[in-house]
Amino acid sequence: MTRNDPMDRTRFPIDPWALRERLDPPAAPDAVGATLFALANGHIGVRGDGPDGRGLGQGSFVNGFHETAWIDHPEPAYGLAQVQQWLPGVPDLAQFVVTVDGRELTEAWAERRSDRRSLDFRTGLSQRRTVWSLPDQSRLEVVQTRLVSLSRRDLAVFRCVVRPLDRPLQLRLDARWQDQTDDLSTTEEREDHTSGPDQGTADPRRGQVAQGGDLVWVETWRRGETELRAYRCSNSGLRLVVGRRRQVSGPDGPAAESAAGPVPVGASLSLVDLVTYQTDQTPPLGVEPGGLRVVGTPDGGWEPLVESGSAALEQAAQAGWEVLVQEQAAWLDDFWRRSEVEIDAGPDSDGLIQAVHWALFQLAQATAWAQGHGVGAKGLSGSGYCGHYFWDSEIYLAPFLTYTDPARARALLEFRHAMLPAARRRARRMDQAGALFPWRTIDGEEASAYFPAGTAQYHIDADIAFATAQYVAVSGDRDFLAGPGVDLLVETARLWDSLGHWGADGLFHLHQVTGPDEYSALVDDNFFTNTLAAFNLTEAAAALTRLGQERPLDHAAAVARLAVSEDEPERWRRAGQGMSLAWDAERGVHPQDAAFCDRPLWDVARLGPWRRPLLLHHHPLVIYRHRVLKQADVVLALLLRSNQFSLERKRADFDYYDALTTGDSTLSGAIQAIVAAEVGHGRAALDHFHELVWTDLADRPGNTRDGVHIAAAAGVWAVLTQGFGGLRDSGQRPSLDPRLPEGWRRLAFRLRLAGQTVSVVLTPGQLQLSLIEGDGLELLVRGEPVWIAPQTVIDRPI
Repeated sequence: MTRNDPMDRTRFPIDPWALRERLDPPAAPDAVGATLFALANGHIGVRGDGPDGRGLGQGSFVNGFHETAWIDHPEPAYGLAQVQQWLPGVPDLAQFVVTVDGRELTEAWAERRSDRRSLDFRTGLSQRRTVWSLPDQSRLEVVQTRLVSLSRRDLAVFRCVVRPLDRPLQLRLDARWQDQTDDLSTTEEREDHTSGPDQGTADPRRGQVAQGGDLVWVETWRRGETELRAYRCSNSGLRLVVGRRRQVSGPDGPAAESAAGPVPVGASLSLVDLVTYQTDQTPPLGVEPGGLRVVGTPDGGWEPLVESGSAALEQAAQAGWEVLVQEQAAWLDDFWRRSEVEIDAGPDSDGLIQAVHWALFQLAQATAWAQGHGVGAKGLSGSGYCGHYFWDSEIYLAPFLTYTDPARARALLEFRHAMLPAARRRARRMDQAGALFPWRTIDGEEASAYFPAGTAQYHIDADIAFATAQYVAVSGDRDFLAGPGVDLLVETARLWDSLGHWGADGLFHLHQVTGPDEYSALVDDNFFTNTLAAFNLTEAAAALTRLGQERPLDHAAAVARLAVSEDEPERWRRAGQGMSLAWDAERGVHPQDAAFCDRPLWDVARLGPWRRPLLLHHHPLVIYRHRVLKQADVVLALLLRSNQFSLERKRADFDYYDALTTGDSTLSGAIQAIVAAEVGHGRAALDHFHELVWTDLADRPGNTRDGVHIAAAAGVWAVLTQGFGGLRDSGQRPSLDPRLPEGWRRLAFRLRLAGQTVSVVLTPGQLQLSLIEGDGLELLVRGEPVWIAPQTVIDRPI
């Protein structure tokens, strides 16, 4: 193990296109491995094997299928979030039961001789191969393969093959239907997560157990070879139908029974379990007034879900295992064609390539079928953060999709647009105009009980507006701008217009907000918030102007639909241009907020050195009164609005804030790496990148067991393309200013720009651009326009 490759390579051998683990005794699957080997498709998530069984909340999840409960505020106040939301998990069918000579195969009487598992990034299959030694020393091979379909939204497939290796064996295969919580408790209740100095200090990054709510079985149907079971969440009212169809093959071919014997040496018994998860598609409009039931939850019969489940299983059965495997590989072939980032970091870079591929594969799994829902901070790989959607989607994940898969980027923004009615309602509750999007949510209702680090993060509105503008600028999708896009820009601009005020200094100010850095809260004029809000305000006005010039009918429709008054756009433009963006001339930096630079540095003599994460060792007020950062804040503003700041000011800000940043948030490293590369700190950029790329694979934050950090995975793509590739757009126009790290021999990636595909290849001192698809386009390279024509290669020294 080294700092640049901290994995135990005896246990996890290097393979650029797969994650492999040796689990030979005494090693055993752990909770981190359950995350690392998880499969998902944006709709269904199935964790790998871990130590805690596969009960509800530990095995499988369905995006958007959640339970609700009242938030218990011991000291209530007006406007606080009232309804908790969380993914309770769904019945899990990924576990097989093997019976040998009439006895269930367990470690109580048999011994694991060898145990290997793998996750293949090109086939999308997870496999575990175990060789067991029976009491008479004869051996049995058990191979379990899992597939969560990337081409079929509602389908997961689990296959188990058992083979006698030394003597004929009487064998039986069954698949467990796990729809109860193991040991009558959840993972959070069983595990000790008191990492702080006080017993009982809960880690707020983890999924918290809410009181009340349950997954209730309703009815079971059997239709030929298919079994379907219906469930309902007792509070939210959301409905789920889980279906299963089994295919058995014995030594003589397809079989009706899952028992066979004696199975001779060299022959096998296999069971394929086709599984479907069907849910109602409810809009993200929150809960019904005064209750916990999700708006739009049907009261009608179960037949539509039962029928769609039966059809999905019938189609999968007709296709068969081999075809489903081929479909999975074909989907991933297309994904890697669009999204792969090729690196040659010099000798011994295969481990780094493996880590990059693992991160990009997580993005594929999180987004393939997320349409109609958001993407949770952990995707569907675990219960961390209760399955909530945050600003990560717009600032970290959306750029990856915008530049590689615009249709899915649009779907992500359309989900936010569908949330507008709930966001308008929340704004009114907070005495503001326009729309205020929830800081954390599943169904559109604000679920953050701690408002200083929740509702006060008003920048969520500007984050959504920025992602909207970025998507339109990069994709050229004017239809989206004329519809959902302008709606999002206008309603978020109205929020800022009503939230801010003009000061005696003639500037527009935003008070009592929290920026991305959650170690400062309820501050005045947070630099990131003000910077993005200014963009939001001016971009909303500009979007209406563009529509008026280019599409007058769409402009008239938008003005009528949104009831835009004649003076609003100019008011937004004036507020954006007059936004307070302070510069501390004495220190030569942009202050993170109005009081930040006057706070004392961390008191090492009294408090001791940083014990990370600080939030588990110190009361929030202790942290808030010091000049210390959880994550990049000003530096993130420098990245997103890059064209608004000089290189000298970026370097000064980076140098000042980098030393104060703990990196307690996995959202920070990518931003620090990108800006470090831009300001000429190549070594620091690589250090931050190496810390980032191993976030989950090496369990850097100590909570990978709760799920993959999707934003960190997206950050890997961002550092490679934006940090070393120099990609920028400032929410407006894409450009390149590459900086290949010292010692690297090659970096290559593709970008989807205005319906065309550009290949970017960096080698030491050279940039090569070519058009893979399209009629030709112009791209800014270090400030100069470069025309890329079809069937030509542009070589530029850098």
